[in-house]
Amino acid sequence: MRWARDTWRSLVAMTSPRTGLVSDNIPGDLSTAGVYTSPTNIGGYLWSTIVARDLRIITAKEASRRIRRTLKTLQRMEHHEASGMYFNWYDPRDGSVIYEWPGSGDPVVPFVSSVDAAWLGAALLVVRNADPFNSAVAGEMFDRMRFDVFADPTYEKQPYLMYGGFYLEEPTRLISPPPTEPRDLIGEGRDVWYTATHHYDTIVSETRVTTYLAIAKQQIPPEAYFQAWRTFPPEWDFQEMTPVGTWRTYLGVDVYEGAYDYYDRLTVPGWGGSMFEELMPNVFVPEEDWAPRSWGTNHPRHVAVQRLHGMDEYGYWGFSPASDPYANYAEWGVDALGMKPDGYFSDVEHTDYHWLHNPHPDYGNGVVTPHASFLAMMHEPTQATANLQRIEADFDAYGPGGFYDAIATQTGVVAQRYLSLDQAMIMGALGNVMANDNMRRYFTAGEVTAHVKPVIAPEVFGPED
Repeated sequence: MRWARDTWRSLVAMTSPRTGLVSDNIPGDLSTAGVYTSPTNIGGYLWSTIVARDLRIITAKEASRRIRRTLKTLQRMEHHEASGMYFNWYDPRDGSVIYEWPGSGDPVVPFVSSVDAAWLGAALLVVRNADPFNSAVAGEMFDRMRFDVFADPTYEKQPYLMYGGFYLEEPTRLISPPPTEPRDLIGEGRDVWYTATHHYDTIVSETRVTTYLAIAKQQIPPEAYFQAWRTFPPEWDFQEMTPVGTWRTYLGVDVYEGAYDYYDRLTVPGWGGSMFEELMPNVFVPEEDWAPRSWGTNHPRHVAVQRLHGMDEYGYWGFSPASDPYANYAEWGVDALGMKPDGYFSDVEHTDYHWLHNPHPDYGNGVVTPHASFLAMMHEPTQATANLQRIEADFDAYGPGGFYDAIATQTGVVAQRYLSLDQAMIMGALGNVMANDNMRRYFTAGEVTAHVKPVIAPEVFGPED
């Protein structure tokens, strides 16, 4: 409860009392919040408010008042009306769209991110089902969201892979524009510019929540779930290790059910090998219960491998994208749990594991991220709690807003800041661990259970036991 109360305190400090919009980050002393935010951040604040209510940190009246203020601001904010989606960056002080990056002045072209849209959509669904005073407004906003606008119809064998997102104008003002293609998938008679070479094509990814929502709203067919890679086929020799597995067919889609063997556990990897990729959607969907032969095996194995790797190499564990104690931000993970050849790394030195060329590397200054252990608490509550207790006792890792964002375990250098997304993941996980799986119950009440559960239920990850 102390960890929950202090984490909530950081989110309150990051939130504008005028707009109800939470900032992206704040220093460890909770002094001055940043001046930009995203749909994911806003969604995280909404579901965290529900958790704070359920844990009786705040009253139901205060929770509804806070949510109402945020929703009112969202209703007046500029967004892409044809799809019901919001842009990637806003000023939390007034809700205006950011066109120049704070501080640097670099140009920002309005971009609609498929995964950011999905996390706001997830939060609206939670509010719709959890807060009767704001249910109607949240439901209306959720109903108008069209996740099918992110599905790419040009992939012959994977026609429902999700684009990274789209720009409203050709991003020629950007210094290095990413490859894009104009297309009218909105049906409004004008083009938007999609991320032509950027798709989310791995299933162990936080982005699967976008597919869940699109299937739940019956905006894409259920077979879309099986079009993302579990691992790449074994003949694709650039990946981190050669997977073992077999081909199976679901809803007419051939799926290579591959897995990586690390610490004697066959685990389906993500792109980078982070707790965020594996478990953030699990905050909202009881995947291990609905799909016991896929997520029911993978979630506990991923958590166990992270724990074993961290304890063997550093004496602490939990690796997920977060602040860099020596810089700004980094993608931390367990390299052997990711398909990305140059990995998300677990140490500052970026020690590269490779099953053939470097199977027993000498790791250096490991960086643990507390929010990863809170996510893991949904599967290993005793071990995750003990890990967090050690981190708090052994380092200057705890401040007025809860655990700081990242800790270098060898040197003790701490990233003394809070990111609202990471704090919201902590609150979401605690909303399950401490409040009877409330986050999952709210999210899955209705269309998600009806349309997603039967799709994911029959899958079997990896080779036959």
